Amino acid sequence: MNPEDKSEDELIAQAIEGGVNPIEVRGLRSCFGPKVIHENLDLTVKPGEVFGLVGGSGAGKSVLLRTLIGLKDPDGGEVRIFGQNLEKAGERKLEAIERRWGVLFQQGALFSNLTVKENVAAAMHEHADLSNHTVDELADLKIALAGLPAGAGALKPSELSGGMIKRAALARALALDPQLLFLDEPTAGLDPISAGAFDELILDLSKSLGLTVFMITHDLDSLYTICDRVGVIADKKVVAAAPVHELEKSDHPWIKEYFLGPRGRAAGRAAARAEGRG
Repeated sequence: MNPEDKSEDELIAQAIEGGVNPIEVRGLRSCFGPKVIHENLDLTVKPGEVFGLVGGSGAGKSVLLRTLIGLKDPDGGEVRIFGQNLEKAGERKLEAIERRWGVLFQQGALFSNLTVKENVAAAMHEHADLSNHTVDELADLKIALAGLPAGAGALKPSELSGGMIKRAALARALALDPQLLFLDEPTAGLDPISAGAFDELILDLSKSLGLTVFMITHDLDSLYTICDRVGVIADKKVVAAAPVHELEKSDHPWIKEYFLGPRGRAAGRAAARAEGRG
């Protein structure tokens, strides 16, 4: 890291230490040609919280995630990560921001020709000035943090189960010790037991590492058990952002159908039993 990179990194570190919100979106407009996906969308994610995002098919959840991580430019409005406007950030500042977030994509997006350990180590080799021995040890640590057995590091993605792929992708997302973790449908395709174990892992990591987690999910159990707040995208914007028990009282038609339908009620009862409330 050269001195200019270090100064940008220190600037962002100071903002984080000062309690800046990891994610601030104001007046976001997102379009694909004439089709408007988001219009005047506002969103705030607070430090240290696990924030879930839900919405109907085509509501723009994935488009929002891509915008937050800089893969799509806003067509209007402003996106700030750690207080920095992504559109106005120079290359060095953007690199400093990116080093402080990790992303778990829905299908894992692991490099198929690399082992799990090589996948985890790749970001360290690219962004950190560390010896090969140190990278090797840190990769083993991240693999263990993600709940994978030690032998998993030598395996290729094709040799992994669906649950192991999720954990390997999580280990890679944790490679650079991020303060902000983006998760895209992290429990999709997992059986209920594996999904529950993954939820517990995310919650434990959030608490122990002080992570802020932004999670797109349709998993009602996840929303009830690990999310501090849940944002709902409908009508091209975030129409609500609150703890689930508050969303249950909403009059918005989609929210009522989602959280008070049969599956939503079942998840709510299960969460209440787990907390000793029912």
